[in-house]
Amino acid sequence: MSDPFLFYLHGFLSSPLSQKAQQTLKYCEQIGFGSFINVPTLDSAPAETISQLKSTLDAHQSEKIMLIGSSLGGYYATHLSEVYNAPAVLINPAIRPFEHWEERIGEHKNYYSDEVHLVTKAHIDELENLYIETFSNPENIMALVQTGDEALDYRLTLEKFGNAHCIVREGGNHSYENYVSELPMIFEFLLSRIGYFER
Repeated sequence: MSDPFLFYLHGFLSSPLSQKAQQTLKYCEQIGFGSFINVPTLDSAPAETISQLKSTLDAHQSEKIMLIGSSLGGYYATHLSEVYNAPAVLINPAIRPFEHWEERIGEHKNYYSDEVHLVTKAHIDELENLYIETFSNPENIMALVQTGDEALDYRLTLEKFGNAHCIVREGGNHSYENYVSELPMIFEFLLSRIGYFER
């Protein structure tokens, strides 16, 4: 059986150093998947980011691709899930970020590196070009949302993916409280979708 290959995709102005990214890495180490996870830095324009991610995934096509994406990373994971027919778990995902990205035009400082990122009007079109209207295999998607998300309306996720593909936790916030407690369920979903069994 092919080995799994997991992308963890962080959110806007976040980093591989984020708490959820580090918790995912630690969990992968605990279950013996430390060599199968990739947590790239996503600090480029949307089109360039997707191009870079696809280049990596193309090099791993012989493996079983899995995706976890948080916030804007969830939007990217949604796109890649459709392109590669790969299972994806979305954490408080952005659904239609291009509709409110104009308010982000300008310079922003990364929460972890202090690096300055410039958002331009062209990025709005790039984000919209990545939007997936309908899914060939909706069973590839599981979305985890918290009603206390102060940045994104969790109801948009329910509307997009339907109750059958969403797990709603009361309270919480955009960072997703108690994420680490969800990891066993997240990996159970991903591994079941790629038919992975202990060898």
